[in-house]
Amino acid sequence: MAKNLPKTYNPKDFEDRLYSFWNEGGYFRAEVDEAKEPYTIMMPPPNVTGELHMGHALNNTIQDILIRWKRMEGYEALWQPGTDHASISTEARVVEKLKGEGRSKDELGREAFIEEAWEWTRKYGGRINNQLKKLGVSCDWSREKFTLDEGLSNAVEEVFIRLYEKDLIYRGDRIINWCPNCRTAISDAEVEHEESMGHIWHIRYPIKGEDDYVTIATTRPETILGDLAIAVNPEDSRYYDLIGKTAILPLLNREIPIIADEYVEMEFGTGAVKITPSHDPNDFDIGHRHGLDQCLILNEDATINENGGVYNGLDRYEARKKIVEDLKKEDYLVDIKEHENSIGHCERCKTVAEPLISKQWFVRMADLAKPALEAYYKNELNFVPGRFGRVYAHWLENIRDWCISRQLWWGHRLPVYYCRDCDEVMVSREEPDRCTKCDSSDIYQDPDTLDTWFSSALWPFSTLGWPEDTEDIRYFFPTDVLVTGYDIIFFWVVRMVFSSIEQMGEIPFKDVFLTGLIKDSQGRKMSKSLGNGIDPLEVIDEYGADALRFTLVTGNTPGNDMRFYMERVEANRNFANKLWNATRFVLMNLDEELLRNDLGALKEEDRWILSRMNTVIKEATENLDRYEIGMAAQKVYEFIWEEYCDWYIEMVKPRLYGEDIESKGTAVNVLLHVLENILKLLHPFMPFITEEIWQHLPKRKEALMVSDWPVYSEDSYYPQVEKQMAYIMEAIKGIRNARQKMNIAPSRKAPLLCVTQDRGVREVLDYGRSYFINLSNASEITILEDKSAIGDDNLSVVLDKCEIFIPLRDLIDYDKEIDRLEKEKEKLEGEIKRVRGKLSNENFVNKAPKDVVDGEREKEKKYMDMMNRVVERLEGLRAK
Repeated sequence: MAKNLPKTYNPKDFEDRLYSFWNEGGYFRAEVDEAKEPYTIMMPPPNVTGELHMGHALNNTIQDILIRWKRMEGYEALWQPGTDHASISTEARVVEKLKGEGRSKDELGREAFIEEAWEWTRKYGGRINNQLKKLGVSCDWSREKFTLDEGLSNAVEEVFIRLYEKDLIYRGDRIINWCPNCRTAISDAEVEHEESMGHIWHIRYPIKGEDDYVTIATTRPETILGDLAIAVNPEDSRYYDLIGKTAILPLLNREIPIIADEYVEMEFGTGAVKITPSHDPNDFDIGHRHGLDQCLILNEDATINENGGVYNGLDRYEARKKIVEDLKKEDYLVDIKEHENSIGHCERCKTVAEPLISKQWFVRMADLAKPALEAYYKNELNFVPGRFGRVYAHWLENIRDWCISRQLWWGHRLPVYYCRDCDEVMVSREEPDRCTKCDSSDIYQDPDTLDTWFSSALWPFSTLGWPEDTEDIRYFFPTDVLVTGYDIIFFWVVRMVFSSIEQMGEIPFKDVFLTGLIKDSQGRKMSKSLGNGIDPLEVIDEYGADALRFTLVTGNTPGNDMRFYMERVEANRNFANKLWNATRFVLMNLDEELLRNDLGALKEEDRWILSRMNTVIKEATENLDRYEIGMAAQKVYEFIWEEYCDWYIEMVKPRLYGEDIESKGTAVNVLLHVLENILKLLHPFMPFITEEIWQHLPKRKEALMVSDWPVYSEDSYYPQVEKQMAYIMEAIKGIRNARQKMNIAPSRKAPLLCVTQDRGVREVLDYGRSYFINLSNASEITILEDKSAIGDDNLSVVLDKCEIFIPLRDLIDYDKEIDRLEKEKEKLEGEIKRVRGKLSNENFVNKAPKDVVDGEREKEKKYMDMMNRVVERLEGLRAK
């Protein structure tokens, strides 16, 4: 006899135990197996010292659902885990730690600082993985990777050198985004733009030798210090006579040329713009075209440098204030207006970033972007939802060269060496002993490290052993799907695609499944400042991992933000509890002597539940194939709760308690068979409770997570039975609702008088007699062709082609019954109005498919028939 489940569902009793059982049993492992088809997902590597948040929980739950499903479908399913070294954030945390201890990065020196960073990583590095395990992730931990592992570091170095040798990496003076707080360059993708209300200053620039001036508008008056020209459009008639003349720079009295350039928009502002080549990317390009020099005015900490004259040493915002005061004092300031600006902030520390010229290393993007764009337009790369493909394409079509050098110590150091004697630049896999140009031994390595995203871009193939030609790469690459947030399409997705095409000759994954953001119940982004963050581990501790997982994937569609309600977590725990108690009921009634290989002689309710299960298997599998994970989960949920627990179990109770051993045996075997398939269907979504129940079923030889996924079978599809049972269930629900509204006690039985002239409905009602007696408290059922013999003192339920009367005698409150029928009438009026609205629309009638139009006409007929009966019933009651 199978051992029954404990009386109370308590996830804490088994979740940790089951995770150890899976992990230690090797169930998460994936190996090269040519007899099986591979399925691969690469886990987006979280920051090594990070902590689990709801975004991680959603992302990893979706990945786990997909990998568990595919594993059960028979694929060799690899889910590759790992963590990212997160150069900027990790270095910032270590610097902060040292500061608290009265030490500094510069005092320690590079080697000692890097050891401190490794120590920090060793101390906090395992935290997020342990938290992911609490969620139930079934990734192959034996393959765990870290972006600073030796193998991955070799891959990073190899890619850098290959790109450099193809002239796709270069060093140059370019405008980059500079974070004055992190003291490093940051890429365009690492800049968050926020709208804020600021000002725009209109400033008068005098013309040399003339009593005239040009008015310029700027949102950054401190950059006047770096102005090297004024530009106008060559077609702008207002400035024909000024082109080629010289203007005087306010405050500094420096002479600057007035140049003509087609980039200047005549309609924008005054049509004349100041050109600051060292502090604006567009000005840099104009300056390059016109042979202008550079004039950098900021230090690394965003204070004004020696090029700022009397403003030298001032913070950038102090300098702005002082410059505006001086412009006003010297009558250069024409006007100040409020202006909404889009201000770029460092996405790590939120400091306002400064565009400035700097000698950095860049990836030349034009040639790399082209094939990545073609892959999308040729439909080789699929986005879910599809609208995000346009974001991907827009980014690639407007891409600028990627600044990859960072002024940090923690990360992959550039394999670049310089000769102090002749300034030769050497890119090498091994540290050179001597200069390749002048033979000097005075060699030093570039102190910069690479952008973290440079190593993350290689993740789909570096984790499989590249640049070596490994078995893993040949078998598991390319991967199948990337699951990530829509907010890092340009950070990571784009870079993985072009890196993979360049190094591997093919895209890294076929599908990109994009998740939205998790927001609080009020629709606000979760943040520390609002104090509205919800710790997934606290939710798991209170409700269990299964309830959290199911909450995250139901009521949610790809790419859309979702609101998180604790009430939904509680409801999903109640769902788990419902399944637990249903299983206890099945196991309590399980006589192993009745178990057999075949199901036995099936009754109508058996065929119905098997057919419904079969339909749900088909629909849920199709939903998963289309990444409609929430829809698949909802269908499984409704089948378990409503059809299996609320209907089928109740339908077969008389057989379980009866004397017919054959019928009881069939009921027991169908109950168990459907329960087994329920557990399989639900397992990817709620792995813990399903595995725990599975282990309590009789004759279990393997873990549920490696059992076969259910497959649809035409032999178990009984559409006519489904249709008939749906009609009976609708009738029973109508009877129950009507009795409940009239406060009739469930124990009070009453006869049912069913009136119909439809032969098919008569047959359905006839073989449904036992269901009406057992499930709707009917004492007897009489089927009539007309209601001439039925009095007025009845409760009525109106169905399609049928009306059911329940003689009430002295049990009814007539006012309540009239009120109920009035509401039913109002509802039917709304349906009739909707249908007639469609049918009166010529576009709909002429353009919609014929079967759709006919369907609406059938609905009109049905609703009118039901309305006539409701009106007739109301008139009868009011006549009393």
